[in-house]
Amino acid sequence: MKRIVFLIITFFTIAFSQAQKQDRPKIGLVLSGGGAKGFAHIGVLKVLEQAGIKVDYIGGTSMGAVVGGLYASGYSASQIDSIFKETDFDALLSDFIPRSSKNFYEKRNDELYAFSLPFNKLKIGIPTALSKGMYNYNLLNKLTLNVRHIRDFNQLPIPFLCIATNIETGEEVLLNKGYLPQAMLASGAFPTLFSPVEIDGALLVDGGVTNNYPVDEIKKLGADIIIGVDVQDDLKDRKSLKDATRILVQISNLQMIEKMKQKIKETDIYIKPDIRNFGVISFDEGQKIIKKGEEAAFTVYEKLKVLGDSTKVNLQHKALVKIDSLHIKKININDLDSYTRSYVIGKLKFKPDTNISYDDLKDGINNITATQNFSAISYTLEKNGLGDDLVLNLQENPTTTYLKFGLHYDGLYKSGILINLTQKKTFFKNDITSIDVILGDNLRYNLDYYLDNGFYWSFGFKSRFNQFNRNIETDFKDGQLLKELGLNSINFDFSDFTNQAYLQTIFVQKFLLGAGLELKHLKLKSKTVGSSNPIFENSNYTSIFGYLKYDSLDNKYFPKTGWCFSGDFQSYIFSSDYNKDFNRFSVAKAEVGIAKTIYKKLTFRLQSEVGFAIGGKSNQYFDFVLGGYGYNTINNFKHFYGYDFLSLAGDSFVKSTVTLDYEIFKKNHLNLSANYANIEDNIFQTTDWISKIKYSGYAFGYGLETIVGPIEFKYSWSPEVGKGFAWFSIGFWF
Repeated sequence: MKRIVFLIITFFTIAFSQAQKQDRPKIGLVLSGGGAKGFAHIGVLKVLEQAGIKVDYIGGTSMGAVVGGLYASGYSASQIDSIFKETDFDALLSDFIPRSSKNFYEKRNDELYAFSLPFNKLKIGIPTALSKGMYNYNLLNKLTLNVRHIRDFNQLPIPFLCIATNIETGEEVLLNKGYLPQAMLASGAFPTLFSPVEIDGALLVDGGVTNNYPVDEIKKLGADIIIGVDVQDDLKDRKSLKDATRILVQISNLQMIEKMKQKIKETDIYIKPDIRNFGVISFDEGQKIIKKGEEAAFTVYEKLKVLGDSTKVNLQHKALVKIDSLHIKKININDLDSYTRSYVIGKLKFKPDTNISYDDLKDGINNITATQNFSAISYTLEKNGLGDDLVLNLQENPTTTYLKFGLHYDGLYKSGILINLTQKKTFFKNDITSIDVILGDNLRYNLDYYLDNGFYWSFGFKSRFNQFNRNIETDFKDGQLLKELGLNSINFDFSDFTNQAYLQTIFVQKFLLGAGLELKHLKLKSKTVGSSNPIFENSNYTSIFGYLKYDSLDNKYFPKTGWCFSGDFQSYIFSSDYNKDFNRFSVAKAEVGIAKTIYKKLTFRLQSEVGFAIGGKSNQYFDFVLGGYGYNTINNFKHFYGYDFLSLAGDSFVKSTVTLDYEIFKKNHLNLSANYANIEDNIFQTTDWISKIKYSGYAFGYGLETIVGPIEFKYSWSPEVGKGFAWFSIGFWF
């Protein structure tokens, strides 16, 4: 009898429990857009978890879509908080592409021109947006790798939807299917800040323009109770509308404010964080905004506890398995008019049927983005057995012509204004033509033509004219002329006209390997020695050359990490021989550098260089020449602290430089440098070059990173010279 009673009680207990589960109201969470103010959503989510609330549906717009999409993917509030703490929002807003993702041509492009403008039919245009959003897209792809094969957002750990706006029709677009990172990106594509995102043929921007609070859409999913978090701005007065971003937000809010009055009535628990003092780009104040979200949620905590189960805090979010290995079986690329498949694969730097890390994928996409040949780039990972197919959708940039500008000042070339015309697809697919004209104290030009074939051999042609006039402390004749004239320096007019044709390819996917033919005309003259024979050199030279290069430094001028290597060999085989003393000779040189942050903002840099002549007596005008800083080095000219421009010469040299750089605050640098060198003819015939240092120099400097390039001041001195030199330079070196 007791057993029967026990069974009856157990039966009714289970039945009552099941009935309770079935009667539990479905909770829908609505998260509005608001840019950085959307950080408050994280604070609210933390309190919801503390109250033991199980969210059944999530709908969001803009930043609400990003936070909501991550939560729906399986992340907890604290995990999302950690993600946002680690995110570089300056890089996100600027669509930062690491320097290591750019080839040598693209590195030069970024480190030469202050700004670039589209140029079409003799008209200068402006970019459609500040950012393409690729940094954001790569980040969202990485964060959602665990759910990368889900195409119906109802199949996510928590069913999810977000809102975007069709920019062509002005209509609201509901996104509840497709590729999750793409949907989140489209929902948050703030006009003019981020480029529109194309999905299924529609061009989409920020959903906040049409529906910043998708409460009706969440109710249609089956939500019984709506918890809503509103982080959008109220209308502001003229005193608060002090920048373009706030004005754009105000415009989008005009119609939203009126709609929100009805939507608030449809919200059962309405949470409005007090974030009036923050803006849509206040990402640097994220933790304060999160705290405001927590405070607002705690004001309704008693209501939340009624809906939650405090014994089941965080049970909805389990630890996500970190995925960092992908097997890419196929690479599918849409048809392109002007770029070949091999070009794209060469930029990715991995081929089909290979195992890669996620960082390899991100780097490959960055490589494609860095070319600026595509106005829109999207990719998805499609399930293929135990691996993935990478599906690339590239939209070719309709702009093929650009005007670029730069400026520079240094103590050697003096002032210069750079005007560049760049034309892509000039003759063939994958090619680019660039011509620089430098106006100022010394008229110069650079012409580059490059046909990029990725992993296959690429072809290029370069033409350059450089000139300057300066008193220098070397006469390229072992000091004999200076002794004869009884002078410490001599005034030279120097001009160099160089033309190169070359082939190059990517070697072991990292190094740049190349070889080519060079024709050079070199002219040196000086009126210091009188009018009888002012010309020292006026010859044409033919040479063949080869090189091997690698560069992973994160910044050319103020690197914090990475290393670089450059090895060059050049053999001079013919000369018109103005001085009737030419013998065939070769020059070999190598450079290696490393940068490493050793403590917070303190960076250590080490650079070593070596060069020497081989064969017959080299032409003294191709000697290595050391001295000065802040100018664009050509031929065998090298910087050297402690000595004025072009002070030390010899056909062989060895040099090392150590620099400690401290970023005192953002983009402002204090640095201390020491360099040591031995330089003379045939220096390596004995061991003296390593046993005793002949030349040394030291420098203290300040550098500022600006849009036109570095602005630097250096004060240097040398124990051997007994005096100091102050150098000032502005802008990228050219």
